[in-house]
Amino acid sequence: MVNIQIFGIKGSQETRAAERFFKERSIKIHFVDLKVRPMAVGEIRRFVERFGLSSLLDTEGTAYESAGLKYLKTSETELLARIEREPKLVKMRLVCAGNKLSIGRDEQGWKGMLEG
Repeated sequence: MVNIQIFGIKGSQETRAAERFFKERSIKIHFVDLKVRPMAVGEIRRFVERFGLSSLLDTEGTAYESAGLKYLKTSETELLARIEREPKLVKMRLVCAGNKLSIGRDEQGWKGMLEG
């Protein structure tokens, strides 16, 4: 049985879509609400190493703009620290199954996770 972990914010449309995808296929998920428990640095780094920090950041979101990140030059270390404090900076629906990771709406990637 595949172990699926979804990082998101409870009630967000993006997160609900990922939950629905797996539940429709009778796959048990482990949901991590980023408002309750922020991602650990190691978890964030797994996604950054695979996709790059720029792919992880939601540069179109209001949290990114409110933090002034459109206009500030910040180091990767500072951005990682900000992601820990403010989960809305991350593109929602971070999904992992072992070594397989996906960001955002990636139904092909999710199907690949189920194939083993």
